[in-house]
Amino acid sequence: MQRVTIFGREGCGFCVRAKELCESKEFNYRYIDIHREGISKADLEKTVGKPVETVPQIFIGQTHVGGYTEFAKHVEQQGL
Repeated sequence: MQRVTIFGREGCGFCVRAKELCESKEFNYRYIDIHREGISKADLEKTVGKPVETVPQIFIGQTHVGGYTEFAKHVEQQGL
């Protein structure tokens, strides 16, 4: 699998779950704390390509998957 990138923030339960899923599956992933990195909502929306209301926002390679629920569903459907 290509590298997983998780845009999240501290105190976000779904962000923690996304990281835990990556670790349990031994995926190569990068976690980016949007507050620590100074990434605004507008910046994130530009990266995602549509309005963003929640984190995490997850990419596999350059492809936006969605939030935790969509990511977990994708992992399950791919049998990863």
